[in-house]
Amino acid sequence: MATSDAVAGDKPPAKSGKKLIVIGAIVVLLVVAAAGALLMLNQQRNEDADDSAKAAVVVVPTFLPLENLVVNLADPGGDRFIQLGITLELRDEKVADQVKQYMPSIRDGILRLVSQHTAEDLLGREGKEQLAAAIREEVARPLAAGQKRARASDDEDEEFDDAPRRKPANPVRRVLFSSFIIQ
Repeated sequence: MATSDAVAGDKPPAKSGKKLIVIGAIVVLLVVAAAGALLMLNQQRNEDADDSAKAAVVVVPTFLPLENLVVNLADPGGDRFIQLGITLELRDEKVADQVKQYMPSIRDGILRLVSQHTAEDLLGREGKEQLAAAIREEVARPLAAGQKRARASDDEDEEFDDAPRRKPANPVRRVLFSSFIIQ
């Protein structure tokens, strides 16, 4: 009976060893899965933080309303006119100061530009969008001329400047109409 007890006594430890290996493997898998989940959550938090940082860097636009303009249109008979309320969305406050400095020239350019259109040209959405684009370029013109004069005075100090000149980005982001009345 001693031999049968020894054989019977040996088998239970073998079963418990297999159970321990299976339980250990399950625990290891759970730890790996938990670590992976934590890693993914941490990565998601970092992406959210990056998005928040990018959102925080967004520059608040600078808006500059112009005085209302009343302009005769190029319609036959000359009896049609437009009253325009314009607000400029500018790159920053520095550009707003430059626009204010050149305001007489800018207003003159806008008046001349608008007076070349007819009421029919401006009544549709496409006409308004084309006018806004043309005003945007008209406002940028004196600003670019001022920058060229400043660069020319800088170039007098330098003998050679072989670097190619690129057209500066338009500091006027958008032209917004606050009123648009044609009579």
